[in-house]
Amino acid sequence: MTDGLLTDDDLQRLKEGRHSRVYHVLGAHLVKTDGAQGVRFGVVAPGADAVSVVGDFNAWETSAHPMARVGESGVWQRFVPGVEPGSLYMYRIRSGGGDAVSVVDKADPMAFAAELRPHTASRVWDLSSYRWSDASWLDERTGRQKTTAPISIYEVHLGSWRRAAGDGRWLSYREVAVELAEYLVMMGFTHVELMPVTEHPFDASWGYQVTGYYAPTSRFGTPDDFRYLVDTLHQAGIGVILDWVPGHFPDDPHGLAMFDGSALYEYADPRQGRHPEWQTQIFDLGRPEVRNLLVSNACFWFDCYHIDGLRVDAVASMLYLDYARAEGDWVPNAHGGRENLEAVDFLRGLNETVYRDFPDVMMFAEESTAWPGVTRRTDQGGLGFGYKWNMGWMNDTLAFMSTAPQRRGDRVGKLTFSLTYAFAERFLLPLSHDEVVHGKASIVDKMPGDDWQRFANARLLYGYMFGHPGKKLLFMGNELGPRREWDHDGVVDWSLAGMADHAGLQRWVRDLNHLYRSDARLHALDSEPEGFAWVDHADGASVVVSFLRRDRSGRAPLLFVCNFSDTAHHDYRVGVPESGWWTERLNSDATWYDGSGSGNLGGVRAESRPWHAQPGSCRLMLPPLSVLVMEPSAEPIA
Repeated sequence: MTDGLLTDDDLQRLKEGRHSRVYHVLGAHLVKTDGAQGVRFGVVAPGADAVSVVGDFNAWETSAHPMARVGESGVWQRFVPGVEPGSLYMYRIRSGGGDAVSVVDKADPMAFAAELRPHTASRVWDLSSYRWSDASWLDERTGRQKTTAPISIYEVHLGSWRRAAGDGRWLSYREVAVELAEYLVMMGFTHVELMPVTEHPFDASWGYQVTGYYAPTSRFGTPDDFRYLVDTLHQAGIGVILDWVPGHFPDDPHGLAMFDGSALYEYADPRQGRHPEWQTQIFDLGRPEVRNLLVSNACFWFDCYHIDGLRVDAVASMLYLDYARAEGDWVPNAHGGRENLEAVDFLRGLNETVYRDFPDVMMFAEESTAWPGVTRRTDQGGLGFGYKWNMGWMNDTLAFMSTAPQRRGDRVGKLTFSLTYAFAERFLLPLSHDEVVHGKASIVDKMPGDDWQRFANARLLYGYMFGHPGKKLLFMGNELGPRREWDHDGVVDWSLAGMADHAGLQRWVRDLNHLYRSDARLHALDSEPEGFAWVDHADGASVVVSFLRRDRSGRAPLLFVCNFSDTAHHDYRVGVPESGWWTERLNSDATWYDGSGSGNLGGVRAESRPWHAQPGSCRLMLPPLSVLVMEPSAEPIA
């Protein structure tokens, strides 16, 4: 890191809101000045009348170390000799006048570490001490994360993935590292997405109400412990994505709200600055202090923690001024519209900065509306993200799958509608934590029918998902088919892996991942229309859809045939692009996945009989609630 010294260029960039490395010059930096070891503290508080740094090194005494303003910049600084790594500190900020004087202790917005909740102090930390061992991963990252690469993400809440045997305590970053890496490799995932690990006071917020944007939560260990987790995952060939929350922040008195006695980071008008759903503050993204804080924070995780991607939470709530607001409870933009022009400008600048400085990382937008050009380049009028979560696919697919098979026939259009816009953006298909909480039921329990049918439906859902264009994301436990919703105070029920139906689903997800990763036809053209073609999506009577996936190699495509009915279809004719032998690569009804064992005995011969606008066709046995993956190959020798 740096010594925290501010240059004139730093001050100018801070003033203009274009400083993308504020963590180099603000916060707490271990330095040696005039022969004395200590810490240089720096904080932005333009509305303050006085600021002191207080901590365990000065008995939390206001008068011990008052800070000095740096010109008219709004920055306050102070070198304090003798302060060591691990020391606790806060900024004591006085503002107002007369009877309205306010004195409050604030955590450092740039703190690299924090006290374990319910305590709220920041902690001095030396970020230069950790020695990384992930050079091979970083050298290969460009190839692993390009748009033509397979991206299959396992979303994890660290506090409830696994717990310690016996006392059930949280596992530390170091304890979870090897177990998580081994499991992800076994299951075939390429990446893990960690639900917010930045410091937050309230466990039940799942990390989405952040008070320490630069500090990995102390619940699971130190910053170096978190680096060890990332390092271990990288050495196992697993990328790490962080869930990142730039849209809002909580009211906790030690946090960013009314930081210097004024609305420094939030809007002053509650019609702009108060989130009606989450009861949190909304960042004023037009302020230079906010831009410096957040853009630098994104860069910080790539720079100092080798993170491979950020999933930007709740982008829709940032883009629309009337998001979750009634008529009259929001303030239009300068043109009278509902678009948050400052947010648009911020997101474009964020993505431009990230991809300029870290071109091999990924930026994902959780954006739930039809905002145009989320993944279009900014110089072409887009927001500049790498990928957009396809919430439309998720909602339509789950609604279709939760319908009884007998009533699916006239609703096939809901299932297939996503292909009308599948290539308008670069999409990720998410089945995330949000789909298995708050009374929405687990994935298996969303499915209709008896137990066998529910698991068959879940296998069908995942098979259709992995065949559908777009990168993939599954929330932890979804691969096991738990019957209970996710509970952040609980833990994934790993005993399910000992039960045939749950174990079968887990093996199915593993085999889907391995096929998806190993076969470029399933990922190389995820965002290109040339990579997908319908065979038939209009058979509402049988409730069967079939499609092809291909790459640019010139080889024959993969064929997916999905039977969404609870009836077996014998001798079902499907069009194919060439005659000859077609091998059954995967069959979700195989006994290996706890299916009934019905299928096509390894493959079928296609004949030169046109069907479904294809030059050839084959007759298949389609098990109920199943997906088959077929591939042309040499006929096996009897």
